Amino acid sequence: MQTLERSDESASEETVSTLRRNVLRRDRTPREYLTLGVGVLVVLGLLVWSFFESKIRTTSVTVVVAVVASGGIWVGANLLFDQVRDNYQRFNAIAYAIIGAVVGVLLHGNLITVGSGEGFLPWVLGPLAGAASFGAIGLALALNDDPQRRLAIGLGGSAAIGLVISLLIRDVYYPGLDAVAIVAYTVVLAAIGGGLSYLRKRPPVGGVLLGAALGWLIGAWGGADLGEGSIATSLVATLPVALLIGTRLGISKNLDYAERLALDTRSRATIFVGPALLFIFGLLVIPAIRTAYLSLLDRDSQEWVGLENYTSVFTDRDSLDLENWTWMFTSVPFLIGIGVLVIALIVGIQMRRTTGYAVEIGNPTMAPLIVGALLVSFGVFTALRGTIINNMWWVVVVTFGSTAMGLAIAVFADQRRGERVAKSIVFMPMAISLVGASIIWRFVYAARDISTEQTGVLNALWVGLGKLSTGSGLPTLIITAVLILILLGLFMMLAYNLTRYGVGRAVVPGVLILLVGWFFIRFIGAFGTVGVGGFKVAPDGEISAQTVNFVQEGPYNNFWLMVIMIWIQTGFAMVILSAAMKAVPTEFIEAAKIDGATDSQIFWRVTLPQIATTIGVVVTTTIVGVMKVYDIVKVMTNGQFGTQVLANNMFQEAFSFTNIGKGAALAMLIFLSVLPIMYSNIRRMQREG
Repeated sequence: MQTLERSDESASEETVSTLRRNVLRRDRTPREYLTLGVGVLVVLGLLVWSFFESKIRTTSVTVVVAVVASGGIWVGANLLFDQVRDNYQRFNAIAYAIIGAVVGVLLHGNLITVGSGEGFLPWVLGPLAGAASFGAIGLALALNDDPQRRLAIGLGGSAAIGLVISLLIRDVYYPGLDAVAIVAYTVVLAAIGGGLSYLRKRPPVGGVLLGAALGWLIGAWGGADLGEGSIATSLVATLPVALLIGTRLGISKNLDYAERLALDTRSRATIFVGPALLFIFGLLVIPAIRTAYLSLLDRDSQEWVGLENYTSVFTDRDSLDLENWTWMFTSVPFLIGIGVLVIALIVGIQMRRTTGYAVEIGNPTMAPLIVGALLVSFGVFTALRGTIINNMWWVVVVTFGSTAMGLAIAVFADQRRGERVAKSIVFMPMAISLVGASIIWRFVYAARDISTEQTGVLNALWVGLGKLSTGSGLPTLIITAVLILILLGLFMMLAYNLTRYGVGRAVVPGVLILLVGWFFIRFIGAFGTVGVGGFKVAPDGEISAQTVNFVQEGPYNNFWLMVIMIWIQTGFAMVILSAAMKAVPTEFIEAAKIDGATDSQIFWRVTLPQIATTIGVVVTTTIVGVMKVYDIVKVMTNGQFGTQVLANNMFQEAFSFTNIGKGAALAMLIFLSVLPIMYSNIRRMQREG
């Protein structure tokens, strides 16, 4: 029996070694060799480039140092907590030494202590001294379990370190003490520390001591006039902090094995999550609190003004102008939108008679209802003006446009030939910065004097169309013939859908007939019209070219700026929604096909409900991004011509006009506007998880 087991083990080992040899000896394909060669060439090219270009070299060094430092800290933290279970003394000494090194870096790096300055040696002396002194205290505490000895070690070691630090403080940093500030901060933070310890079900004494130490430190140093004290005030400001911390260390106990095991387990989560939380706290939470505080002060951050900055935003006509709200009822988009909504109402009544539902997903009522609502919103936003209205307009148009176009491309490109190429082209604008995209579209929208050739793509097409529609010749005849054929095709489609499917399927061709028919009538100059496109007619009847100032002429210049954002965000929406569509279980689709559902019905009734959550994520993400839009407006107009948005207005108020209070208030409005959206998104993900 043992012989058989040994033979099985040897056979398995031989099999593993054979597989390893086969993997090592596997011949690479030409594609793998090509990929490897391209990678080597790219690396060599970057190295050569960095050798000749100082900026590239500096950037490369910064990236390498950041990556190596981040990885080193992460690996070092894991190695440190590996010592907790079986080498507690070593762990304690290293942990205290790291804290001491950080204190040394803060003191020496900020030139607070004597001997700190430029050069390598001064930078090293402070951290080394701090690591050695703190590490000795940590090791001594770990080697002693007697409470009296631990208290003596904590008090004696901390007092010695505090004394040395206070004596090494430069005279320009001697604090002029404020007794009221010291007492207030100490009492408040001691109470907070004790309360937090109580909530964590721990003895409150430790929290009180740490809170008091932090309060004394803030009150003595943060609330003092530096340089107006003496060495005595330096001792008063430093020694009590050291004694409080030493007392806290002395009354603590060494961890037993079960506690060390629990610490080792908890540390892993902290190592992984801690850096992210630290960045969020340092780069988001603290700045948000400070911004909220500044928004309640005046323009120089000196006097308290309460909510005055917020009220000024809503009372300023540049921010919110509702005076001409009645103009919306005469706006062309509003009137067209009302007409489309009437069509939606008629279709909805018909659908309710046939299906029992006036509006539902995939229902023919949906398209005219959405288009009509969008056009009505255009009419409203062109009548109501101001920065806040512009932001709302951006949210509606960009969110709807990018999500709808991304979903449409994802559907039409799914499992088609050339899907990867098409999606790569659509996604490509995501690789361009908003500033770069804005510069590109400035050339697209450019308008030159009519006496010269147009360089802007849109104006070149617009002026060319005007020449064709008001001129004659073979090109004009060809376009007229094409328009006639398109109209005939649309009329045939309308008749076919009316006789075969009813009113529902006739909505789209009917709307297209109206649009193409209007264009055809204007193009051929029927019923007294002149033409369509970039031209103007002088009083004497002379026809000349006319360009469109897409960026300068309001209020629709806001829409042309939104097109840039839609161009970029469509790729994002397409990729996310395409991935969600491919994750829809095939069993659902096959079952729908067996039941006789068409491709359209499968999409509206099966696929769309399955990806509804993903659509919600795309929508909320887009709204958050649009509410913070800044780069496009800054590059294209800098907020002129009625295109101002909150982020650009915030920058101008805070940095151009030096009105810190109002700039902070605008920043808080942006934050508060996206906060409910982020909260709802997080709640949705938690419910699904």
